[in-house]
Amino acid sequence: MPIPKFKMFPSLMLAISLLAFSAVAVVAQDTTATVGARTVVSGQKMKIKGVVVRRDADTFIIRDANGVDTTVRLDNRTNVKANGGFLRSGSNYAQTQILRGLNLEVDGRGNASGELAAEKIRFNESDLRVARAVESRAAPLEDRASNTETKLSQVEQNAQRLSGQMDELAAVANTAKGGARAAQETADSAVAGVTATNDRISALDDYAPQAVLAVNFKVGSAVLSTDSKAKLDELATKALNAKGYVVEVSGFADTTGSVERNRALSQRRADNVIRYLVENHSIPLRRIVTPYGYGESHPVAENTSRTGRAQNRRVEVKLLVNKGLIQQAPTMTTSSGE
Repeated sequence: MPIPKFKMFPSLMLAISLLAFSAVAVVAQDTTATVGARTVVSGQKMKIKGVVVRRDADTFIIRDANGVDTTVRLDNRTNVKANGGFLRSGSNYAQTQILRGLNLEVDGRGNASGELAAEKIRFNESDLRVARAVESRAAPLEDRASNTETKLSQVEQNAQRLSGQMDELAAVANTAKGGARAAQETADSAVAGVTATNDRISALDDYAPQAVLAVNFKVGSAVLSTDSKAKLDELATKALNAKGYVVEVSGFADTTGSVERNRALSQRRADNVIRYLVENHSIPLRRIVTPYGYGESHPVAENTSRTGRAQNRRVEVKLLVNKGLIQQAPTMTTSSGE
């Protein structure tokens, strides 16, 4: 019986082409030309205006209007504020709100590493809202690109291995019927493996919730209770033991007070949850979806009762895991001939 020697290769080559296209697209996005990088002399006072082009745990890179990049170092003394209006001081913000795409102004001094140690950081709240929207869409795409590069390497290795196996199976088929039967079964198994790999690649941008919890607060408060911290401790442990995870944080309030006050209060609640996870469990910032305060919208209970309002004063925390990574990897089985 003839051996369908090239039966698997259309699906295989399609998977490789799709992965290569994704990898090239991601690399192209990171090749924006810059004039150069700035080294700040130790002790030198400097003020820089520009846009954040990269964000790490304790540093970020700001690019000025001339295309020059400067590495900015954050510490506990760095003051982060939004610009205030006439005769009004701006609101304080957590350092986690410094996002890629945010236009800001940094005031500080050079350190021994040639970085700018930030003393004051100022920005407009309208620019922050834009940066939040960009970050919430960019981070999942970057995770997908990283996973795609790994999958590309695996598919290439499988292609080389399967090509050698098919040559061997063709020789066996020419000598005996039993060899031909074994070759057919192996070929079918290989095609099934490529199909399963394609399915996993398609799921790389899809996340499934692994844990969901609600952290509640007192009236007008953004302070975490002992019970709330215990819940967050348990979720952080699950997150650190997972692969390809992100943490989504959403803040809410009841209808007590004005709409603007409740929106700001819900944002502070979300920020405090993020701060606890980062400072007490070292959850990487790149694993955290930008927190957002919804105010009194999206209630889970009626605000007409005391019990309902207590349920609405909350922060929802979701642990999401990439479906493409939790699916079982395809395996190849080979049957022996008769």
